[in-house]
Formats: sequence, C-alpha cells, structure tokens
Amino acid sequence: MPPTDLDVIELSAWFGRQPAVRNVSVDFREREVTAIIGPSGCGKSTLLRCLNRMHETVPAARVEGTVLLHGTDIYGKDVSPIALRRHIGMVFQRPSPFPTMSIRDNVAAGLRVRGNRISRAATDAIVERALRRAALWDEVKDRLRASALGLSGGQQQRLCIARALANDPEVLLLDEPTASLDPISTQKVEDLVYELRQEVTVVIVTHNMQQAARVSDRTAFMLAGELVELAPTARLFTTPADARTEAYITGRFG
Repeated sequence: MPPTDLDVIELSAWFGRQPAVRNVSVDFREREVTAIIGPSGCGKSTLLRCLNRMHETVPAARVEGTVLLHGTDIYGKDVSPIALRRHIGMVFQRPSPFPTMSIRDNVAAGLRVRGNRISRAATDAIVERALRRAALWDEVKDRLRASALGLSGGQQQRLCIARALANDPEVLLLDEPTASLDPISTQKVEDLVYELRQEVTVVIVTHNMQQAARVSDRTAFMLAGELVELAPTARLFTTPADARTEAYITGRFG
C-alpha cells in the first residue's frame, strides 16, 4: 500500500450550528490522485477547505477532529495556517489571478509567505519551473511581464496551479478546477492533473464523474456530509459497495 501524505481522522465541520462535514476519516496517499464526488451541498468543498485550514477563515465556522500531514496535526497550536499552505496548496473553482500583477509576478506571489528574501534570479528560476510543471511555460514565456488577465480562462487556471506549485507543496487541493472552462481547456487541466501525480499528492473535488474516472486513482463518494465510500476509481464506478453510491453514479439522484 502506498504511504499516505495526509490522514483525516473523525473530522467534522460546521458553519455556525449547521453541520457540513460529519465524522469523516480518510487517507490521501502519496503521489496519487483522489477524487471526491457527490451531489451539491454534500460537504465536498468544505472537506477540501479543512485540509489546509481555509474553512476556519469563514466567520462562525469551526472544525473538530484531526488532520495529519506526515504525522503532524495541522490544527496543532504551534502550526501556522499560512506556513501550512506552503505544504498544502489549493486552487479554487474560478481562476483567480491577481489582476494588478503580471504573469511572472502572479506565480511569484506565493513565495512571499516563505518569509526570507529570494534573489531575482532564483525567483525567475522558480517561476519558470512552476510554469513548466503547469504546462504553461511555452505559451507565456515571451510575455511574462504582461497582465495575467490577458490569458484565456484555461490559461488563467493553469497559472493559478503554477502559483500553488511554486512553493513545492506536498499536497495540491483542486476545488472543481474545470467547472468554468471550455472542453479544450478542461482537457489540458485534466492532462496536467494526471501528470502531477508523479510529483505531488492531488485531491480533486469534481461534479463530473467522467472526469473523476479519467484522472483519479481512487474516488471518495460523499453524501449529506458523510463519507459513504472510498475505493479504487474503477471499482467504485463498476462495483460500488454501497447502494447509495450506485444510485448516485447511475443518476437516480444528485
């Protein structure tokens, strides 16, 4: 069995008094892609946001349970959420480049959280590597000083992935990263996710079950805040163990 990067143990999350995630335990394995599927409002994105402490930035939100990154509780008193996000990066549903920054500076923006000064030459090298890892370098290398808003939607999303990769995270969280993209851009992001498993643990939330089948090694199905089933992707989509999973993937609800 592959080693795990991230272990979630009896995690629950609330928005005020409203529960969003209920007692979820799941492991995310090193250099694998895990997809999380389920109907709208089932807690997929909330679970994802708990994995790098973004959930607690919402007023009145709270979390109980344990999330271990290589054995260290990310909710420990001595853990800085800002420092943690260097190790567990996140990309959101809609591309979110910083509008006043160039392509280069967008990628370099994440380096500021490191707290130590990096030379311009070193920064340029990190930016190039991140853009190459995000399969974007060849498309933007001649216009790094141009506004990031001049990129297409798909390019902007890959730019956001490059920004996350610039910090060399161990885990990359993707919250419906292709929901607002056209089919060609979607395919490029999916190809990128498939390639990234060689270097980083990926957790992707998606409404698109075909996408989960294409890019993931394992798939988790959530319903009403609970983890119903986690299995190798091929098995979950062909012979699910739980009747609720079968009902969802065959379109009887959701």
